[in-house]
Amino acid sequence: MTEKTNYHVGEFSNQQPLITQYQPSKFAKAKHPEPYRFEVNLSAEAGKKQRKQGVVSVNIPGFSPVKLYCDEQPPVGDDTAPPPLAFFAAGIGFCLMTHLTDILTARKIQVDNLKLEQRIVFRTNLGHMREHGYMTNGGCDVVETHVIIDSPESEHKIKDLLDEAENGCMAHYALRNPIPWSTRLIYNGNEVISRQGA
Repeated sequence: MTEKTNYHVGEFSNQQPLITQYQPSKFAKAKHPEPYRFEVNLSAEAGKKQRKQGVVSVNIPGFSPVKLYCDEQPPVGDDTAPPPLAFFAAGIGFCLMTHLTDILTARKIQVDNLKLEQRIVFRTNLGHMREHGYMTNGGCDVVETHVIIDSPESEHKIKDLLDEAENGCMAHYALRNPIPWSTRLIYNGNEVISRQGA
């Protein structure tokens, strides 16, 4: 008899993310020509070894909060859930596909088949340099996206489809443009680090 491995990705959550360090915004409808602004909130906590779980929610009405699970491979983790970079990469690809399918539907563009293939190259010295006294460093070298479309429509129309989808994709925008960021460390109830950049 083989032992079945349970692999968890996520499930609906009966509660919103538990946020203590800022006030999540309420969604407000925009008035033309202003853009809609919405936010995604996450509350996550660490478990044993590399196991993590979090509740994520989009503040647009109609989106359910979801509990997601995350892990790493042995020996540091138990391979019970996807690693964080898998969620990151999938989010980028799925966001672009959402915009592609939304636009082709709205514009009544006939597409017989739509696929996306994506490669993201990350780098880290985590596995081999820390024992030599180095601080852990990581980075991302490239995000490579291949959109594969079969369609009877003109090449021009399909190029316009991709252009509009890339321009509308918020994940691709974040990849291509410097955006404001901030990190705070709350240690035993006191803020001990607060940094930001763009």
